[in-house]
Amino acid sequence: MTKAVTRSYFATQIHECPIVDPAKDAEFIEDLIDGVVMLAEGDEAGQQWCEEQGYLGYTSYASLNDLPQRISAFGKLEKRLVKAANAYAKELGFELGSHKLSMNSFWVNVLDPGAGHSGHIHPNSVLSGTFYLDLPEGASAIRFEDPRLPFMMNSPPQKADIAADLKRFIYFQPQVGQALFWESWLRHEVLVNMADEPRLSISFNLS
Repeated sequence: MTKAVTRSYFATQIHECPIVDPAKDAEFIEDLIDGVVMLAEGDEAGQQWCEEQGYLGYTSYASLNDLPQRISAFGKLEKRLVKAANAYAKELGFELGSHKLSMNSFWVNVLDPGAGHSGHIHPNSVLSGTFYLDLPEGASAIRFEDPRLPFMMNSPPQKADIAADLKRFIYFQPQVGQALFWESWLRHEVLVNMADEPRLSISFNLS
């Protein structure tokens, strides 16, 4: 008689990748921050959209779609992100043939103290992610949700000390210079920013 065995299947991956070394690339980080501040102050259409949506802070998501062409530092960052994304796509076993993933949207986020970003997915994309630019003490984490959650009608509560790969929600506290990548169907949210300063990041989709 064989022994009982438990195997894991249908894994949901989140890829953590260093993109910029804050110690070695401090000037590059500053150029990116300057670009974010310039957009937040000058993008009137984006400011209006944020006000209408009740978004506390600023995002260029609904107003600007040419950031890599506007600001050279963003163009340099885009190249690093696309390279990392295609390496991750290989890990996922995507069959892309002679094609590669390319950036189809790229936007900045300035999340003010007390603000959050409710749960959502990124339609019409293959991979999505966020690059973290400035995370003051107390800056909010990003939370990922088990995609099977809607089907767990009768699932009992979980113990607090279970392994991470069994949990229903995973919380990531990112680091400056790091990017997180995930498949675009994975639901996620940014918790309320408890810092005294804005949380700066750059999000993106690839197709």
